[in-house]
Amino acid sequence: MLSLDTVRQTAYALGLIPVIRIEDAADARPLAAALIDGGLPAAEVTFRTAAAARAIASMREAFPDMLICAGTVLTPQQADEAVRSGASFIVSPGLNPRVVSHCLEYGIPIIPGCATPSDIECAISMGLDTVKFFPAEANGGIAAIKAMAAPYGQVSFMPTGGINAGNLGNYLAFKKILCCGGSFMVPDAALSSGDFALITAMTRQAVAAVHQLRLESLPLCGDEDRLSSMLGMTGRCPVYTTASLDRLKGYLTLTGVKYTDADNAITVSAGGQTVLIRQA
Repeated sequence: MLSLDTVRQTAYALGLIPVIRIEDAADARPLAAALIDGGLPAAEVTFRTAAAARAIASMREAFPDMLICAGTVLTPQQADEAVRSGASFIVSPGLNPRVVSHCLEYGIPIIPGCATPSDIECAISMGLDTVKFFPAEANGGIAAIKAMAAPYGQVSFMPTGGINAGNLGNYLAFKKILCCGGSFMVPDAALSSGDFALITAMTRQAVAAVHQLRLESLPLCGDEDRLSSMLGMTGRCPVYTTASLDRLKGYLTLTGVKYTDADNAITVSAGGQTVLIRQA
């Protein structure tokens, strides 16, 4: 079982956790592989189907280091089943004191859903400082989070619900956002048809949306490599900017990519060339 600090550190580095609904547990392993190949070694498997626990177990067996959590957990019994299956932490759509108290009693990291100041104060009273904001867009989006975050300086948020590639950057730009949850990189049609190549491609686009690397000088010739593709580099270039250098460093460390710190920047090898990446 991971500690909540480790969960937060990993989630922050990723910036985005895929939220998936699996009807057939046989899809779990190839789906996990597609997410990992796309650059997001994480999944929130929602307990909205009977296959959730078996899907978590299949992912955990195949990919022991993957960050896997159980979502839509509504009862203590579901929380226990999720942990037995291999979930690293629990996410719930609301703040159910029974579920939260059970998880805290047994040392299970939990991020409960909160949509109001009263929810947040309840979470704080129970010793929590990370909450899910759900449903994010329906409840006012990033503007609502900023308004509620002001009196609760110790609280970080995981907005979920209505997150997509177009608005992801607006959420992640706010320093109180730990990460976002979203399902846009796993379209239902792609999962049901077994088009895992499309899921990998859309996951790479999602990773690019997290880090928002931009060219600052003319691209040079060269072939794309996996790192360049995942981060959205469109050519070889001496200098890039990124939305969050701190998050990018965490992501590179998590995915095993070596980099060297420079003054307010890093250097990293991509496509056979060393490039400089700095804060936008």
